[in-house]
Amino acid sequence: MSLKSVLIVAAFVVSLLVVGGSHAQQTNPLDVVPDKMPFDIAYGAPISLDRADAVIAAAIAESKKRDWKLNCAVVDSGANLVSFKRMDGAQLASISVAEHKARTAVKFRRETKVFESGIQLTNFNYMTTLDDVIASRGGIPLVEGGKMIGAIGCSGGTGSQDEVVAKAGAALIK
Repeated sequence: MSLKSVLIVAAFVVSLLVVGGSHAQQTNPLDVVPDKMPFDIAYGAPISLDRADAVIAAAIAESKKRDWKLNCAVVDSGANLVSFKRMDGAQLASISVAEHKARTAVKFRRETKVFESGIQLTNFNYMTTLDDVIASRGGIPLVEGGKMIGAIGCSGGTGSQDEVVAKAGAALIK
């Protein structure tokens, strides 16, 4: 064997060891144990009808400003529907999706975008096995004084459009 051939074989073996070694050292991100509970928001008193209507009005105002036709739902801290509006021309399939986004956001105490990102960006496909999850942005918790009082869900546009409108509604709650 020539020196060149020996060097090529040696380089190949070293590259296999490096790749194999680095692959074996990777930790599963699901094995990480956080010090604190993530999304640890206490549930508070349920949002009132007047406030839920105001949240939806703000969301619809944003939607109209952009000429988007959406469905908007607000649920209380127990995931029960409090208020709903379907804009003229909004797709019918999104009626239940808007409510589902709101329920998911309040039950899991996080934006539904977290599930979307978990599945699409980190391949946490186990999330699809969790009851009542919808992995599409547009569900935003409504938190007041550190307590979950409800959530808004918007649907009918792209996920990013739904999220913009839901955040406009959620901005009313401080």
